[in-house]
Amino acid sequence: MKRITFIVFFGLVLISCIKNNDNPSWLLINKWELVPTSQTTIVGELTHNFSDAKVYVNNELIGIFELPCKIPVLESGESNIAIYPVILNNGISATKRVYPLVTPYEVNANLSSTQVVEISPVTSYFENVNFWIEDFEDNFLNIETSSVSTATLVKSSDASIMTATNGNYFGRVSLSSIDNNWIANTTGQLVLPIGKEVYLEIDYHNTNSLTTGLLRYSSTGVLPNPNVRLNKQLQNEVEWKKIYIELREVVSGSVNAEYFEISFDALIEEGVSEAEINLDNIKVVYF
Repeated sequence: MKRITFIVFFGLVLISCIKNNDNPSWLLINKWELVPTSQTTIVGELTHNFSDAKVYVNNELIGIFELPCKIPVLESGESNIAIYPVILNNGISATKRVYPLVTPYEVNANLSSTQVVEISPVTSYFENVNFWIEDFEDNFLNIETSSVSTATLVKSSDASIMTATNGNYFGRVSLSSIDNNWIANTTGQLVLPIGKEVYLEIDYHNTNSLTTGLLRYSSTGVLPNPNVRLNKQLQNEVEWKKIYIELREVVSGSVNAEYFEISFDALIEEGVSEAEINLDNIKVVYF
């Protein structure tokens, strides 16, 4: 409640200041572009969902804005503008957060009353970021379906939903009244850092919900940690989306873990005879 009150108060102050200054400078900020860095590490397809931007002018916070946007600025003259990519943390619109694994965009511009400065912000992953990637382009899959699962994961090149960001293939799970569940996990041992930023990125196109989680492996056994649920989309509205799932808290609470794996769990929705879960550009990204 305090946070909401502060945001409302900040907005009212900004409106009041604009009313008292009929000729502010303006920033027109376009949508983000995610580009490669000079690093040689393979980062997969550069998909993103940086829906918003946190904007500073001369180190003063202006606010968080959904892009594209046009915002008034009560500054003039040569100014430093810093723009940070913002995500919906865990896919929740009320928890917008600067994505800590990519770089901010900075530019110096001469702000002038009533004039518009247009900015097209660009970002990239930090050079020291690590990746685990499953983009379904290799001959083998890094996701293993459980023996108790009735459905399985296969590579698909279904042109009806392919986009330029899918490469040549994506992963598909087809659920039916017979093949009604899918349980799987990543292969390989993910050794993740304690106390540092860790995120799971997933591109998804689904008409059935899917629960993601983290399996913790230690000398005492395996501990499942169900985490974030990807809600189903309506058949007539389904599209490719991207989610950023924060894993730092779960990892940091697993001090005795030797390594981790990502888990997936889906059960066909009640009253539905068939559904699909399509996945691509699955990445674990961490420092």
